[in-house]
Amino acid sequence: CRCCADSRRHSSILYNILRSQERAASPAGQGPRRGQASRSCPCGSRRRVALRSPQVACKAASAVLVKTLRFVQNVPCFQELPLDEQLLLVRSCWAPLLVLGLAQDRVHLETVERAEPSMLQRILTTRRQSELPSQRGPAPGRPHHGPAGGGGPHLPPAGEIQAIKGFLDKCWSLDISTKEYAYLKGTVLFNPDLPGLQCTQYIEGLQREAQQALNEHIRLIHGGDEARFAKLNIVLSLLRSINANVIAELFFRPIIGAVNMDDMLLEMLCAKL
Repeated sequence: CRCCADSRRHSSILYNILRSQERAASPAGQGPRRGQASRSCPCGSRRRVALRSPQVACKAASAVLVKTLRFVQNVPCFQELPLDEQLLLVRSCWAPLLVLGLAQDRVHLETVERAEPSMLQRILTTRRQSELPSQRGPAPGRPHHGPAGGGGPHLPPAGEIQAIKGFLDKCWSLDISTKEYAYLKGTVLFNPDLPGLQCTQYIEGLQREAQQALNEHIRLIHGGDEARFAKLNIVLSLLRSINANVIAELFFRPIIGAVNMDDMLLEMLCAKL
């Protein structure tokens, strides 16, 4: 692994000790098997990503979330559902809807990579904090953002953020129209496969109507371009890989700390946005 090869040039004393013990335990002259280094390489897990300008990006994401929930509230057939059904649907799809909104508003994500602290660094940091007399926690009601520089344990992995960026690029390359975004959001919102739903058949019919409306729109505007319909369905499939916890950590923790998205969504859903 090139990452491990680069790190060996700047390896610590602890790394050299562990490596010398590993060499002594292995048979003489036997190197690592092919593929072994790549499987055990910790580089991918240590690569963490933070927003370059958290205040700007988080403010944009918050505005998109408000617009998204306003859109949901203005869908007449959604309002006809019981409140618990509405909340169940929104809780399950707020993150994909938010990412669709980011694509529609062309919100660009500028990120920076931050190295996750090593095991030795964590041990030393924990020991140093435990030796401090009467350490005080954060003030009540004030979010704790961790150490300066954003190197805390809540930074999302680089792979997750790359998936979000790839999704945004895919949407922008297709030049999706406002109506197409609306039909895509309807397909995501009305998911009949969620456990706990009571109005399953009604919700399934709404999802089918959203798909049919999308197909009709493509037939009318794009001359029945079946390839475009297939590409937009690929966009929907990419949304399934969006992790709601990653979205919350990336866009909401930097400005309001640990947040219970269920409580926030319930409050926003019941409010007049």
